Amino acid sequence: MLTRTSAQSLTDQLSGRFAQRIRDRLLAPGARLPSVRQCAQEQGVSPATVVAAYDQLLAQGLVEARRNRGFFVREAAPPPAPAATARAAAPAPASRPIDATALIRGMFQPVAGKPQPGMGVLPPDWLETSFMPAAVRKVTASGALNAVSLQYGEPLGDASLRRALSQKLAGLSVQAGPDQIVTTVGATHALDIVSRTLLRPGDPVMVEEPGWAVEFARLTALGMRLLPVPRGPEGPDLAVMARYCEVHRPRLYVSVSVLHNPTGYCLTPGSAHRVLQLAAQHGFHIVEDDTYSHIAPAHATRLSALDGLQRTILVGGFAKILAPNWRVGFLAAPPDLVSRLLDTKLLSTLTTPALLERALALCIEQGQLRRHAERVRTRLAAARNRSVKLALAAGCRFAAEPAGLFGWVDTGVDTDRLAQRMLDEGWLLAPGGLFHAVRKPGTLMRINFATTQDAAFWKAYQKALKGL
Repeated sequence: MLTRTSAQSLTDQLSGRFAQRIRDRLLAPGARLPSVRQCAQEQGVSPATVVAAYDQLLAQGLVEARRNRGFFVREAAPPPAPAATARAAAPAPASRPIDATALIRGMFQPVAGKPQPGMGVLPPDWLETSFMPAAVRKVTASGALNAVSLQYGEPLGDASLRRALSQKLAGLSVQAGPDQIVTTVGATHALDIVSRTLLRPGDPVMVEEPGWAVEFARLTALGMRLLPVPRGPEGPDLAVMARYCEVHRPRLYVSVSVLHNPTGYCLTPGSAHRVLQLAAQHGFHIVEDDTYSHIAPAHATRLSALDGLQRTILVGGFAKILAPNWRVGFLAAPPDLVSRLLDTKLLSTLTTPALLERALALCIEQGQLRRHAERVRTRLAAARNRSVKLALAAGCRFAAEPAGLFGWVDTGVDTDRLAQRMLDEGWLLAPGGLFHAVRKPGTLMRINFATTQDAAFWKAYQKALKGL
């Protein structure tokens, strides 16, 4: 909170806080700042202090005033002047960007040392195991370390891991031989390889909305045209997809079939068949992000299982369930695409770390990963039950049936404003606007069941609501 004992004036503290959040993209371009009266009430200062702080932001070129409408973040803020940098660097509550990179930065530098409701990962203590270090020791024993480290690995990825993945995918009814699997530096890298191989700047790409903010940002940075497809309980809006196909001839459809982020929905067989019919009819490929397969229902419908990897490419990884910093992911693709996908991998990373891939293969082959995932699913189910009860007691409504890691919650208030208030107390939210291809305010937010099972967050949430 602002403090009157600080070496800085209240005006400088307030303008510095807003300036930092604008530069960190916590306040997105076009976002409206609180009204002078509202900001004064929230921060416990006089309206004159707020006016002076907003004048500083205007002078720095960070905001613009619109007659009879208020103050808005400029679309393109210029680099800060040296004096502005000094003011912005003053001690203020730690801020992290609530945009496409918010959840990623939050994973690296947790806000306020608290379990964060907006994060997309499990708590570190949930992932601690004894078998992972043992697997690393085994693959680095005797001469194995030199044999693996002193030469580049296999272009497709370590053969033992690709064999283990092939068997694991067979258990999900996805038939992919080891030569159809390419290992990657995490699932996001796999998605990037697919995009760079199949697309060119300006190509239209269908994405699910709500959907993963990082994927929206990544595709946009590559110059793609995003075509948002509303995602419902059974799957994508097929009528919208059909219209896009007729008018725009999309090249790719990006889907999370199982435990969709942020809603938790799972694709139904009927919707899956219709999506595959559209793909065959209009000639687009489907990249299926199976990031949450380790915590998913046993017999969930996957497009790649029904399609037999003809027009589908399955992407997966192990950061969510096992080892975030190992950065081991993979893609399973149609045979006629493997060579092209491999070329893209080689141009970006050459090969991938065989030591960690072999260690992971041991964890899969010996059943340790499977047993670990079962324990996590049990723990997550208990956390989800507690979190749902607390959310309902706090007056929230679930816009989707609670499932998996995330809850899609309707708060009844503008969650962009709510996120600002909660950040002052050290809580990083994931407002619903993040999960749209074109950000827009709304009353929804995504919560992580593993990090919202503590009543402390919900008490802070109810306190913040009173000021909105």
